[in-house]
Amino acid sequence: MATTATGPTPLQSLLARPRVMAVLGAITIAFSAVLVREAGVSPSTAAVFRCAYAVPVLVVLAALEDRRFGPRPSRGRWIAAVAGVFFAIDLVCWHHAIEDVGAGLATVLGNLQVAFVPLVAWALLGERPGARVLATLPLMLSGIVLISGALESGAYGQNPTQGVIFGIATGLSYAGFILALRASGADLRRPAGPLSDATLVGAIGALAIGAVVGDLDLVPSWPAHGWLVTLALSSQVLGWLLITASLPRLPAATTALLLTIQPVGSVALGVVLFSESPSALQLLGVVAILVGLVVTTRRRARLPDPVQGLP
Repeated sequence: MATTATGPTPLQSLLARPRVMAVLGAITIAFSAVLVREAGVSPSTAAVFRCAYAVPVLVVLAALEDRRFGPRPSRGRWIAAVAGVFFAIDLVCWHHAIEDVGAGLATVLGNLQVAFVPLVAWALLGERPGARVLATLPLMLSGIVLISGALESGAYGQNPTQGVIFGIATGLSYAGFILALRASGADLRRPAGPLSDATLVGAIGALAIGAVVGDLDLVPSWPAHGWLVTLALSSQVLGWLLITASLPRLPAATTALLLTIQPVGSVALGVVLFSESPSALQLLGVVAILVGLVVTTRRRARLPDPVQGLP
């Protein structure tokens, strides 16, 4: 009697295509800024509830992974916790940037992590960045100046200069988050575990930041809760599970390039949904940064993974 071969499951097929996972994840998190604006809560409040609502789902998924593969090494969990600290800073700064310069431009600035990752790896690991990274820095710095509105009057945003400062802080902390999350995800079978730990610590960290800053609202009104739940389940759970699963499977440069889909999508969504109208110079700044990001990540040879030397 002939037996029929069973093909791979949809999940197995997706895991075999890490670039597809990264693209789908980037598209999903492109809606983050839109959902934050719709919620209309303070930056710290959005950061806390984005993480808090996602934690139960991620904890259940992480527990299922542990049941199947055994407990995770403590070293990986500590690195994931460090990623959570960076994530809390990243979210709060990014939400402030959204208030100051709009959803689209804030997301572009936050994705400067693509340029910051090689510089952080140089500072911490002694890995000298390639010539392309150094060559494109002036281009991206010019883009930052253009987005800030320093060269014009009437630039888009309530406070574009302050938004740029928060955006740069977002990019730096985002770089730390990406590096640490990749280091904690050495076991390709467990995308939910590291993300669960990072998200839990992120919620605690954002709560602490909000308490210090004084902008924390622990009882948001409806429909803010609905938008925050949607943000947590879509961006933090689905989007970041896809990205976390793809991170260890792809070169860092490739991942960084694919994640530039997020800022492009956020700019488009900001224009379409919120009638955001960046000035011509600000849009030129967006183009300068995106060109710099693409050129930086188009490397002919795969470089050593910058997170391998992290403790």
